[in-house]
Amino acid sequence: MICKKLFFNRMTAPGDPPSCKKVLNSLLIKKQSNTFAGNYFWNIMFAVVKIAGQQFKVQKDQEIFVQQLSGNVGDKVEFAEVLLTDNDGKVTVGTDVKSVIKAEILGHVQGDKVIAFKMKRRKGFRKKVGHRTHFTKIKINEIA
Repeated sequence: MICKKLFFNRMTAPGDPPSCKKVLNSLLIKKQSNTFAGNYFWNIMFAVVKIAGQQFKVQKDQEIFVQQLSGNVGDKVEFAEVLLTDNDGKVTVGTDVKSVIKAEILGHVQGDKVIAFKMKRRKGFRKKVGHRTHFTKIKINEIA
């Protein structure tokens, strides 16, 4: 607990045990080493888009699973219902967004089996129903 407080304050108290200081120093080193990666990934453009009734945060060259879309493998699809875009800190929201998401269908797959089992005790009633949701794997090619 005290290590967390010290980590956020970035200072060690004189009476801290040496193990706490080691943990604190390792956390600071990790934090410093991740700052470059954090800044690097911060500059990547992303968008929030509505696909088949669900919202997804997407970036270029990202592969995601969405509810099943009509189309064959290799077809190009466009999503015009973009809710938010962020390009190097410039955020546009709502009706100001004029972006279009261009993607490619990579394949159609089924999700894990979900089983619904109903039973009433001492009545002899048992009902077992299962289903597998259909998904489409898409790759985001461009945020234009």
